[in-house]
Amino acid sequence: MTEEEKSLLERAQEYDASQIQVLEGLEAVRKRPGMYIGSTSTEGLHHLVWEIVDNSIDEALAGFATHIHVVIEEDDSITVSDDGRGIPVDIQAKTGRPAVETVYTILHAGGKFGGGGYKVSGGLHGVGASVVNALSASLDLRVFKNGKIYFQEYRRGAVVDDLKVIGDTDQHGTTVHFVPDPEIFTESTVFNFDKLATRVRELAFLNRGLKISIEDKRAENPVLREFHYEGGIKSYVEHLNHSKAVIFDEPVYVEGEQHDITVEVAMQYTDGYHTNILSFANNIHTYEGGTHEFGFKTALTRVINDYARKQKIMKDNDENLSGEDVREGLTAVISIKHPEPQFEGQTKTKLGNSEVRTVTDRLFSENFLKFLMENPSVGRRIVEKGMLAAKARLAAKRAREVTRRKGALEISNLPGKLADCSSNDPEKCELFIVEGDSAGGSAKQGRSREFQAILPIRGKILNVEKASMDKILANEEIRSLFTAMGTGFGADFDVSKARYHKLVIMTDADVDGAHIRTLLLTLFYRYMRPIVEAGYVYIAQPPLYGIKQGKNITYIQPGKNAEEELAQKISELPASPKPNIQRYKGLGEMDDHQLWETTMDPENRLMLRVSVDDAIEADQVFEMLMGDRVEPRRAFIEENAHYVKNLDI
Repeated sequence: MTEEEKSLLERAQEYDASQIQVLEGLEAVRKRPGMYIGSTSTEGLHHLVWEIVDNSIDEALAGFATHIHVVIEEDDSITVSDDGRGIPVDIQAKTGRPAVETVYTILHAGGKFGGGGYKVSGGLHGVGASVVNALSASLDLRVFKNGKIYFQEYRRGAVVDDLKVIGDTDQHGTTVHFVPDPEIFTESTVFNFDKLATRVRELAFLNRGLKISIEDKRAENPVLREFHYEGGIKSYVEHLNHSKAVIFDEPVYVEGEQHDITVEVAMQYTDGYHTNILSFANNIHTYEGGTHEFGFKTALTRVINDYARKQKIMKDNDENLSGEDVREGLTAVISIKHPEPQFEGQTKTKLGNSEVRTVTDRLFSENFLKFLMENPSVGRRIVEKGMLAAKARLAAKRAREVTRRKGALEISNLPGKLADCSSNDPEKCELFIVEGDSAGGSAKQGRSREFQAILPIRGKILNVEKASMDKILANEEIRSLFTAMGTGFGADFDVSKARYHKLVIMTDADVDGAHIRTLLLTLFYRYMRPIVEAGYVYIAQPPLYGIKQGKNITYIQPGKNAEEELAQKISELPASPKPNIQRYKGLGEMDDHQLWETTMDPENRLMLRVSVDDAIEADQVFEMLMGDRVEPRRAFIEENAHYVKNLDI
């Protein structure tokens, strides 16, 4: 036996019961927090709020709570209050401790396991309250119940003192206050008000009639926002479409219940090309869709085709409209409430209950067909929009076939103007999209040929917000970009085929450069969105000024304080020799060495990563900035004009 084999045998024999670690109570949560809240980043931090809010929402779903109030306190702690029944305070038989203490100190303890506490619930694992407690430096709660105020306090999940009565009251409900533990959330314990407010607004839309408010006490002037929508998801669709031109005024709303499954659908068509379908199960945003979304889409396609045939809007020899055709320009919200939802998919945000597809299909089909029969003019507009979409789809298919025959979309025929890199490792490779041949020349000379590729584009690309797919494919600059990335586009997009994991927009620091950047971002968001979600898209930050004194040069990066920083740097320089200040309006004004040093060298450069924290807001911004309607854009300019100091035109 070799020495290596002996060592391996010795280590194997050492592995016995004494090495098995048993984590009791909430120790497991503190040891592996990511298993319970996804991560300990800012995403996980905000997740704590939703675990507590979900408990209050469950009271609302059960018909007992009408108002939920979320507060970011001055010290970045969180308070969540509701006017529900109040968590039970009597002794829980199995633990011999008050029920409220059991809920907050034992995993998988709650009223969501068939005990009659809740018919429908958002958080179904019974871990929310106890996990928040485990990951908080301190947590205290007040239960208003039976004419009394009950109080209990915890430190990192452990009980500080027994539940006690601290006063009398005529209120009912629960107030939870917690301080996230900085030992767990090492990245940050600072809450983002806009992020929380967006989700609070979403919950108000999804729970018709429920009032949810959120308050931020950290600023000198505290901010309070209240959300209350009697229209529910119908109001949600109106909110999503408020800056868009719609083809009928009031959204279609369908509601029904079967086998204890409640289905709500609200939908409305715009005159645009983009589909926006949001689906939810028990208030959980099912980003990956699922059976409820599949049932809705199937029913929508079938009903519109059947209606078009019966009303003779489509001829007998016309092909049926595809799902893609009937969904063009559609905004829809699907919300189901299920007593026992099953989630699947990579992020556990895909509904898997097979019976939901049938229930959603049947309930939506019956009600939507009735709507079309009662509103024939609207029905005709919907069908005609689908027929136009079908023509554009067939034209795009022909254009795709032509360009493929010519090799224009094949990876083996990369664009001639692309200066590719030598590395074949997508994780290391970077593609710089550069405005114009002048900057393209400097970038090609200055780059690292091993991992940096350059694709110059000529002028402004097509505004895809206003164009159909056949027109998009006819645009040479866009085709070059699709081909260079290797991912395909639209419905055929495959992010795993991306040839570069950094796609860098590098344009001039002027109005035209900003416009080109916006056009490119619109293209990526609408037709290559997975690369944005994967974090592959970046915006280069070339310097705004260069201060040259003798052989030394100092660069000033763009930003709202760039002028102040420039003045500060100049004041710090010696009087002689006189410094020469250059304002870089275009990348072409820099030589290849300067461009590398300031904008492309990974050691020195400054780049902004593009992310989509709020897809709904992003959708509305692109529609407002790049769509056909002038009024929302004018209103935006008027509201924000005072922020502009020097307009470069």
